[in-house]
Amino acid sequence: MKTLPVALQIYTVRDEAERDFAKTMRAVHEMGYDYVEPAGLYGIPAPEYRRILEENGLKAICAHVPIVELISDLDRTLADYREIGCEYLAIPYLPEEMRPGTPGFAETLRQIERIARASAALGMPLLYHNHDFEFVQMEDGSFGLDYLYRVIPAELLQTELDVCWVKVAGQDPVSYIRRYAGRSPIVHLKDFVGEKSENMYELIGMEKKPSAAPQSFAFRPVGQGVQDFPPILEAAVEAAARYVVVEQDAWQGPSLAAARESREYLRSLGW
Repeated sequence: MKTLPVALQIYTVRDEAERDFAKTMRAVHEMGYDYVEPAGLYGIPAPEYRRILEENGLKAICAHVPIVELISDLDRTLADYREIGCEYLAIPYLPEEMRPGTPGFAETLRQIERIARASAALGMPLLYHNHDFEFVQMEDGSFGLDYLYRVIPAELLQTELDVCWVKVAGQDPVSYIRRYAGRSPIVHLKDFVGEKSENMYELIGMEKKPSAAPQSFAFRPVGQGVQDFPPILEAAVEAAARYVVVEQDAWQGPSLAAARESREYLRSLGW
């Protein structure tokens, strides 16, 4: 079976990257990753950031950039990630007031299209990385995620489907990857145990809402949770994806160990 290059979302090892970026990138390459997906620059100038990656045998394929950062300083932000060598740019998350089903979503769509046009002009197609909140039903009966991809054409916006959040939303990751065949250059591989619960976004560091409800949800290294990855990987290949990206938002032990276990699992499948 054909395989695809495997990248690591640097957010997975953000605690180590914040302490010593170069040392962490060296460890990431040594465990078998040749590609990474940045999520912030840790205060490192773009040329130096690229140099560190190259010196450690790594290439940035894409970058997760908050939509508010893109809106506030689009030209400089795009220039930085182009300098790093990213092939794509991805919007990773939407604040609550910008999500599907809110009054602010129409403006969100306008901003995403504006960002997409500017990014495309620099040769970096824009992707959208989903969570589960996009699976809210819109007035026309479609999910917000599908509505987004219908309103903004494929030549401007492509997908970065996160299979964890698709499954958390009660949908089938394989079916969703196939739905967007030819529009899914990157697929995010993420595993978990438990079920949808109130603390999920607290675990990824995006929301802090007190909850008295029992929390059963937890992220796990790829291959150690509920996901059935062989058909997911097969679907990614069939959908003409170019890369798969390992991501783990929170850990039970050292983050580098979690990243290594994910890579070892994929290697056991021939990837």
